[in-house]
Amino acid sequence: MRMFGKLVAAALPMLALAGCGSQSRDQIKIVGSSTVYPFTTAVAEQFVNKHSNMKAPVVESTGTGAGVKLFCAGIGPQHPDILNASRQMKKSEYDTCQQNGVGEIMEIQIGTDGIALAESNNGPKFKLTRQDVYLALAANPKGEKNTARTWKDVNPALPAIPIQVYGPPSTSGTRDAFVELVMDPGCEAAMPAAKAMKAGNPDRFKDVCSKIRDDGPYVDKGENDNLIVQNLAANPNAVGIFGYSYLEENKDRLHGVPLEGIEPTYETIAMGRYPGARPLYLYVKKAHLKAVPGLKEFLDEYAEAWKPSGPLVKRGLIAATNTTRLRSQDILNNGIALNPATLH
Repeated sequence: MRMFGKLVAAALPMLALAGCGSQSRDQIKIVGSSTVYPFTTAVAEQFVNKHSNMKAPVVESTGTGAGVKLFCAGIGPQHPDILNASRQMKKSEYDTCQQNGVGEIMEIQIGTDGIALAESNNGPKFKLTRQDVYLALAANPKGEKNTARTWKDVNPALPAIPIQVYGPPSTSGTRDAFVELVMDPGCEAAMPAAKAMKAGNPDRFKDVCSKIRDDGPYVDKGENDNLIVQNLAANPNAVGIFGYSYLEENKDRLHGVPLEGIEPTYETIAMGRYPGARPLYLYVKKAHLKAVPGLKEFLDEYAEAWKPSGPLVKRGLIAATNTTRLRSQDILNNGIALNPATLH
């Protein structure tokens, strides 16, 4: 009887969602990454234009981390259908989803992006390495409190310009990806013992390599990446961190900062040459697919839009490889659920 009670309790939210009247929801609800946000809103606009009988999807830019918490809180009309994510879901997050009865989830890669470092077109034309960025922004580089105030303090070949970097908050998938793709490799370049530390003492590695300083040079600008763009235009000596699409949209006033001599461009990111390249995802609750009107059609619209000739590339998305696109299409067509063994 106790097990039967649990099954009934888990089913109730879905019954409410699938039912009619005030308990149901007649529009799609999406939360998550500020990087994926402009792509999803573009698809939402197309969806409404083609399906005039459907309500416009509600898309919120919460950041990947905050979006995961909302997405994984449960199923039913009060919970989102789709998570925009600028990094892969973590195993611990998936486990939280399951504990809250979310059930099967589809993981769909929509394309590729780059963690772009950028500056004003009037800026000093920085050329940085991941080691430079790590030594400038780590809270405890090489295990010591960071005292660097200018880029010259970090690397004598760089100008004596104060370190001022505008970037995303700790809830952002962009920040998670920045740490993974730039900070951690920069730490390993600066400190050969870091690799062994990562395997043997991960907490210490996180403190020495991954933790970003909070004493001024790094400025948390929240989830509004457009605010970073505005700040860079106002402060030519600053560097910004955001998804490549924001750089693409503002080429008239910003340019990319090369990392390891490679600029963030469509070609370098698509080929995987740029050190900050990363995949972008949608996560979809299978339990909501039939219950929420238009959800399947919205996802089909997304699959058309992410093609190399589609409108999202014009917005700054890097089209995924043909193999990846076919895999994503297969997941959509056949409702293939995410295998948690692929998560970390």
